[in-house]
Amino acid sequence: MRAVLDTNVVVSALLWGGKPFDLLQAAVDGDLLLCTSPALLAELRDVLARDHLAARLEGQRSSVDQAVTLYAELAVSVTPESTPPVVSADADDDHVIAAAVAAQADLVISGDRHLLDLVRHGDIRIVTPADAVRLIGGNG
Repeated sequence: MRAVLDTNVVVSALLWGGKPFDLLQAAVDGDLLLCTSPALLAELRDVLARDHLAARLEGQRSSVDQAVTLYAELAVSVTPESTPPVVSADADDDHVIAAAVAAQADLVISGDRHLLDLVRHGDIRIVTPADAVRLIGGNG
């Protein structure tokens, strides 16, 4: 199964664990293929560089660079041909959809209401981390 994680899910996985971390573990175990894009990696770097999040990483004996590199090595990077407007309420979410289309993903996994309200984009389902864990056969 191919999936694109929204930045909020990656941040949660790296800093707090829980179901989002279970998704990273599923990728390590080969049960899930994570896909990302240069725009999503740049957003991840920007978000993790916020003072309170960077401090949390430091408390975990990590850094923004290490966290982004770790995720970039775990995920396959795709380059969308374009980023069409899909999410009218939040244009930043269009990068998530564009990456999912370019990756031919089965899932977009997000905690963002703007994306979750779409339910799907074409054949791509948009689900929460807990739903995704259930779909890939975890304990969700």
